Amino acid sequence: MISSTQSTTTPAAALAATMNSKSTTTNSSAAVSSQDRFLKLLVTQMQNQDPLNPMDNAQVTSQMAQLSTVTGIDKLNVTLQALSDSMLSNQSLQSTSMIGHGVLVSGSGIDLSSGSAMGGFQTTAAASSAQVSIYDQAGGLVRTVNLGAAPAGINKFQWDGKDSKGAAAADGTYTFSVNTVQGGSNVAATALQYGMVNSVNQSTTGATMEVGSKSGVTLSQVVQIL
Repeated sequence: MISSTQSTTTPAAALAATMNSKSTTTNSSAAVSSQDRFLKLLVTQMQNQDPLNPMDNAQVTSQMAQLSTVTGIDKLNVTLQALSDSMLSNQSLQSTSMIGHGVLVSGSGIDLSSGSAMGGFQTTAAASSAQVSIYDQAGGLVRTVNLGAAPAGINKFQWDGKDSKGAAAADGTYTFSVNTVQGGSNVAATALQYGMVNSVNQSTTGATMEVGSKSGVTLSQVVQIL
């Protein structure tokens, strides 16, 4: 006896549900396996279809189109994963070549060593007056340095390691803020931290660098290589 029950779930829909229920596998054998499952489901459905209400050509064509979509997405995932792996490798290579070089990165830290420290800032416009205020770890003001006029863009400054009374400050990590003015109006300025690239760490999200006392620095945070 021929069964008159016809499944309402299409092979392509069943295939998509199966793929969505599992983690994405980016290899060619997965795509071949998916096509085999689809064809088996399609053949089974055609063998058990209602002879009084058979599948029409449009329905079969629609399901074949769904198969093409599913397998196309699978191949796209393979390509995107390959591109991602390539980008991570390039990031690691670029970061490694920076070891031993001084860089300016986003940050307000300034490392004092042997009575010398360097920092920087970036302004959106030229300033007639630039002032840097240096603070210790407790937040106390150590020194205010007047730098004079500053052009638009990246500016660097040196600190001789002396406090406001002329005494030598202890080596260590300090913080600083920048105040830039033009014609009585404040000019936006971003603090930049200087440091040597000491090492590079590779992770699943990309390469990060150890810059002076600052860790977890990404390539996108590097503003200038000195």
